Amino acid sequence: MKFNWGTGITIVIGAFMIFILQYVVRVQMDDRYDNELVTEDYYQQEVEVDGKYKREKNSQVLINPVKIETIGKDISITFPKEFDYKKITGTIFLYRPSSQKLDFELPISLSSSSLLIPNAELVDGRWDITVEWYHDGTSFRSTSKLTL
Repeated sequence: MKFNWGTGITIVIGAFMIFILQYVVRVQMDDRYDNELVTEDYYQQEVEVDGKYKREKNSQVLINPVKIETIGKDISITFPKEFDYKKITGTIFLYRPSSQKLDFELPISLSSSSLLIPNAELVDGRWDITVEWYHDGTSFRSTSKLTL
């Protein structure tokens, strides 16, 4: 058999394909490489985009919006003073972009217009915080990104 340019190019392309495929197979099989989704119910959340947008608009028109800030290493969430805190219900979702296993959700239970989330439950790094809350039949949504 005579070795020419066509044979050489075919061998190089074949070797490159085998090289790439072995990486694909290794990443899919090895547990060290985490292939988790951002969220398990991705399609359901896409359906709810219009509702989220309305809740965010409701929050934007407030004179005093929800304040999400760090106090030391704790997270403080302060609701508007003009609302009766006893009528505020909802959830707080803490999303950790680097690890889905650290995500968690808290129900809103207030004894004043502020809520404190202690650092004992939080790992240092970036957190995306979403506060979905309701007051007298109106729903609101506030989001913030914090780094601890």
